[in-house]
Amino acid sequence: MNDLLLRGGRPGGGAPADVLIKDGCIASIAPSIDANGAEVEELAGRLILPAFVDAHCHLDKTLWGGPWVPNTSGTELVQMIENGRARRAEFGIPNEDHVTALLEQMVTRGTSYVRTHTDIDPEIGLTGVEAVLAAAAQLEGKVTVEQVAFPQCGLLIKPGTAELMEEALKAGVGTVGGLDPAGVDRDAVGHLDIVFGLADKHGARVDIHLHDRGSLGAWEFELIIERTKALGLQGRVVISHALAIGEVDEDQQDRLAEALAEAGVGLTTCAIYSDPVPPVVKLLNAGANVALGNDGIRDLWSPYGNGDMLERAMHLAYRSYFRTEEDIEVALEAATYGGARALGLASYGLREGASADLVTVDARTPAEAVMARPTRSLVLKSGRVVARDGALC
Repeated sequence: MNDLLLRGGRPGGGAPADVLIKDGCIASIAPSIDANGAEVEELAGRLILPAFVDAHCHLDKTLWGGPWVPNTSGTELVQMIENGRARRAEFGIPNEDHVTALLEQMVTRGTSYVRTHTDIDPEIGLTGVEAVLAAAAQLEGKVTVEQVAFPQCGLLIKPGTAELMEEALKAGVGTVGGLDPAGVDRDAVGHLDIVFGLADKHGARVDIHLHDRGSLGAWEFELIIERTKALGLQGRVVISHALAIGEVDEDQQDRLAEALAEAGVGLTTCAIYSDPVPPVVKLLNAGANVALGNDGIRDLWSPYGNGDMLERAMHLAYRSYFRTEEDIEVALEAATYGGARALGLASYGLREGASADLVTVDARTPAEAVMARPTRSLVLKSGRVVARDGALC
């Protein structure tokens, strides 16, 4: 791989600097670097950001790239689950071509890492896992895809699902998922025993959808924290959506934020619709991690979404009443470093020695990039340009 010099950009919105990339990693960041035969990309003051991390989506469900499908789902969670289950065969879901098309879209928008929750149940088996694997192989070297074995239709209420999830873990899926242990399965303890048991047995990470709200959801937070500490899984567990912490009183928010930080349990939000949004600043001040994702993107659940993490950061900022430069950058942090921490990416970041997964945009500050969402002029994966001016290379 040839060396690459990004000349005259502004890393993170700071002073103009050059970025030298060698062997896929950031070798140097300095005011002026001699190219020494490297290929040169002139940035003319463009902003340089670390590539985005979509820490929560559902690639296997997408209809992206296919004909428009009017939404027929109800608005309640159980209605959306059933609509997606009942109609997926009608539209050939999961579909490798749709997943590939969506991943291409995400790459052109600057996403370099994706955590996707893949449906597993006795009716569909591991078909979704296979479709996502095949699509990710087509985009090898352009995006990194991590799958979560996800019991979308329930775990205890769908006998055979736990065994299929274990098959997925044995086949290389690295994260075990869960879904509303109390609200869907009606047995929070039994559900979490299975999820954490699989994680402990297979050395997997954990990422649990938790839509349950109020005191019920807060109690489930405590159960997840307790199991994380008992099994020594600090830094390897995420609660997705985490709606309860966005609506309990401030004292309980404070207690949960401190407990999450102590246990190393992170949160991922998608800031969708009118769902409660976790108190991002409070969580970060307590030392807890917050990541961001797109959730479903144009699927049988919803017609919304386009895979753009800058747009998703804008939604998080808007829903959180962020207005200052510093606060808006907090939303972008969730789409970058927060996501990297959630996925355990050790070599991520805009720093010397990190993998050169970068995005450049025509903006003066990170906050302007979130608000304006300009075309991604360059997207780099491991030091190679994989998209330019909004188009895949």
